[in-house]
Amino acid sequence: MKVKYDQEVDVLTIEFSSAPVEESDEDKPGIILDYDKDGNIVGIEILNASKRMENPRSLEYAVG
Repeated sequence: MKVKYDQEVDVLTIEFSSAPVEESDEDKPGIILDYDKDGNIVGIEILNASKRMENPRSLEYAVG
C-alpha cells in the first residue's frame, strides 16, 4: 500500500494495489474510487484533502 499527498494540487492518494485502473467513480463529492478490471478497489483519491482532514501530510501507521 502506498499513501501519497500532493500539496500542490491538495490530493491524498491511497494505492492498495499496483493493478492498472480500469474505471474510476466519484462515490461522494471529492472522493474518487479506482477499480481494476475485475471491479476490485485499487485506490482512493481524496480531493481538497487539507479541507477534509487535520493534516494530510501526517501519517499514523498501526498494525493490530
